Amino acid sequence: MSSLPEREAVGTLLRHVLELLDGDVAKVYAERELADYRPRYSPVVRALLSGGPMPIRDLARAVGVTHSAASQTVAQMSGAGLVDLTPGADARQRLVSLTPKAHWLLPLVTAEWTATTAAMRTLDSELSMPLVDLLTEVATALTRRPFRARIADAGLPEVAGDPYPAQHGDE
Repeated sequence: MSSLPEREAVGTLLRHVLELLDGDVAKVYAERELADYRPRYSPVVRALLSGGPMPIRDLARAVGVTHSAASQTVAQMSGAGLVDLTPGADARQRLVSLTPKAHWLLPLVTAEWTATTAAMRTLDSELSMPLVDLLTEVATALTRRPFRARIADAGLPEVAGDPYPAQHGDE
């Protein structure tokens, strides 16, 4: 078993758990000779299946990520031949749609989604509460009161003035 990060390193622990989950899903894809398919593609595929071709901004909203993150994922998926980008209603907009290759992969990807959902239920049965419920609770609490405010309340002193005056002389 791999060693866990120290208890106070919550961000490191969250990334570690995500690596364990996504890493094993990625291994499933690789075992089925889908090495170009990444777990992060599935929410995009699902959104495009349910909503049809859409601009990256709408796709980001549907998936629940930033525009930048959606754009990066779409670029990777385009490189893997899974999505096409076509001009949208105005010059700044690009519509994302699934390619025939993505549609061809759907039966295998859908089977993985079903198996992953079942595997998550078995993992949840070993936890004190379902992981999705805990993560939703955390996200709701942080939306209600951001972590930055909580850090300030914990007594972090304010920064007065320029902390690096020697580097910011008259320019």
